[in-house]
Amino acid sequence: MPVVEAKLAASGDESWKDREAAVLALGAVAEGCIDGLYPHLSQMVEFLIPLLDDKFPLIRSISCWTVSRFSKYIVQESGHQKGYEHFDKVLMGLLRRILDTNKRVQEAACSAFATLEEEAAEDLAPRLEIILQHLMCAFGKYQRRNLRIVYDAIGTLADAVGAELNKPAYLEILMPPLIAKWQQLSNSDKDIFPLLECFTSIAQALGTGFSQFAEPVFQRCIAIIQSQQLAKADPVTAGFLYDKEFIVCSLDLLSGIVESLGGGIESLVSQSNLRDLLLQCCMDDVSDVRQSAFALLAAHLRPRLPEFLDVAAKQLNTPKLKETISVANNACWAIGELAVKVHQEISPIAMTVMSCLVPILQHSEELNNKSLVENSAITLGRLAWVCPEILSPHMEHFMQSWCIALSMIHDDIEKEDAFRGLCAMVRKNPSGALSSLVFMCKAIASWHEIRNEELHNEVCQVLHGYKQMLRNGAWDQYMSALEPPVKEKLLKYQV
Repeated sequence: MPVVEAKLAASGDESWKDREAAVLALGAVAEGCIDGLYPHLSQMVEFLIPLLDDKFPLIRSISCWTVSRFSKYIVQESGHQKGYEHFDKVLMGLLRRILDTNKRVQEAACSAFATLEEEAAEDLAPRLEIILQHLMCAFGKYQRRNLRIVYDAIGTLADAVGAELNKPAYLEILMPPLIAKWQQLSNSDKDIFPLLECFTSIAQALGTGFSQFAEPVFQRCIAIIQSQQLAKADPVTAGFLYDKEFIVCSLDLLSGIVESLGGGIESLVSQSNLRDLLLQCCMDDVSDVRQSAFALLAAHLRPRLPEFLDVAAKQLNTPKLKETISVANNACWAIGELAVKVHQEISPIAMTVMSCLVPILQHSEELNNKSLVENSAITLGRLAWVCPEILSPHMEHFMQSWCIALSMIHDDIEKEDAFRGLCAMVRKNPSGALSSLVFMCKAIASWHEIRNEELHNEVCQVLHGYKQMLRNGAWDQYMSALEPPVKEKLLKYQV
């Protein structure tokens, strides 16, 4: 620290490289040495703030990066008076540098600001107007390459502040320049990628507030997907070469719009050929396209449901599952979401899906993909919830591996759905779970707390049902196989 402090304090034009090296050193050790640096952090941030305005561009740029490496500390400390001053000074310093004349400094400042945004989240809300004014000013003056970084900063801001962005004063600053740029770009211009991603974040942040912008954005996404599908089939007629990124970004933006508008998107869907396009995308030979298509699958697709379900099930039953795990993951999730929405309409493919999910659960260690295993356990539970009569005769074949997977899932609404399926199957076929009763008890004990009273009572009934069924000491024998913490957790069900 004495060496670094001496270099930082060096003045004069000839020593600017020493100052730059010292700032770089601080940024480089930030994460690994944060505990040792902690007593010096307040002083260091005070040293760094003036360097954001240094006359040498390389010092301004490295100072942006180094300040961003201490974002967590700067945000945490903003609760105290001194820390509050630091936070505001750093924020304003980075905003000034976003409008720097030097492109390298602009890039470093935008990147640093995005890092600060992620840490600060809702703390940015009171400062939204000035932030948006600076970002949109940059938007007006940046050249093509650095525009991408501004889009990223705007998208990160939307993710950070969420619904706070949905105020007329903010939207008047933000939306007109973005829409103007959107209208300038053609459907085959790659500069539209970061703008599509930016709109996705904005749509999710605004929720139903995005409805005033939804129709032209929705129709543009459909047009981009159609033009790319034409380019894939006939690049000469299309006038440009196919690029999957156009379809992926458009599908992701459509997912963002569906998520934000909910049922409000129904009229747009019914007046478009989205369902046909989406079915084609679900069968695309490019896995990234299929993955984004399945993410969008779960809403407003009833008329084509059997076709979608058939395509989705095929993604789970492929010899190259390890190579397309993210596609299988989205397909699995989509089937589970659809099951909850359409109930009995899912029954024609319930057995097919079950026969694909069970091997995933049984070979979870080989697959080594936590997300797919959890999704498979939840989707199996959701299928069991809506059609227990179809799955329950087969439950002894998968109860053990299913319960092990359920034990790994954190308390949430999806876990509730899965346990509703567990209870529904046990009611239909109690003997099917007997050989795996110990694993079922462990799965039940994995809950921190079942907040849903109805589900709590269902689980209670299942346990009491087995206790009555297993007489002459058999129940106690099962209980003795459980670890003390598991037995303790089961006490809340009075067994």
